[in-house]
Amino acid sequence: MKERKGPFATCLKSALERYFHELNGEKVTDVYSMVITEMERPLLEIVMRHAKSNQCKAAEILGINRNTLRKKLKHYKLN
Repeated sequence: MKERKGPFATCLKSALERYFHELNGEKVTDVYSMVITEMERPLLEIVMRHAKSNQCKAAEILGINRNTLRKKLKHYKLN
């Protein structure tokens, strides 16, 4: 069965391929954390804008607990 890829997966795959290519063999670590950080901040910014800064609504849209959202907003200094 062929795996279906959405637009985010396609974008991420392309970005990671470019990232590793540009390293030119340089050692790299903690790629998972880097990717999560790079994606999570803009995700939170856009969802909060869409929810008109309503944290309850944003948490519901994201499918996470409101307290988790608050911690993430504080972490990224988006509160």
